[in-house]
Amino acid sequence: MALPERLILGLAGLAGLLGVAASAAAAHRAEAESLRIAAQFLLFHAPALVGLAALAGGGLIRVPLTRIAAAALGLGLVLFCGDLSMRALARTPLFPMAAPSGGLLLMAGWLLVAVSGLLRTR
Repeated sequence: MALPERLILGLAGLAGLLGVAASAAAAHRAEAESLRIAAQFLLFHAPALVGLAALAGGGLIRVPLTRIAAAALGLGLVLFCGDLSMRALARTPLFPMAAPSGGLLLMAGWLLVAVSGLLRTR
């Protein structure tokens, strides 16, 4: 497995770790709906990133496009989940428009996943 795929796998592990931590924190807070949503997004995307790393590492889908898709998903998670978590835990946004920007990156990442799956590998 090449370095970029190992980085994607590391990102998946980090997303899973933070998803579990956010879930635990949300369980102990009375008003933590946005933290629960962030945890869900992290936990939903962690296995997807593992799958992308495996598919790219095995050459089963377009590797460069898959790496870009994984980067978009990772950055989207940072912005979207980071903003929701900051709002829940620190009562302040990450920065203006962080969550919507992250959401758009997540959608773009999933679109790239779809395209990479439809294109033939070389």
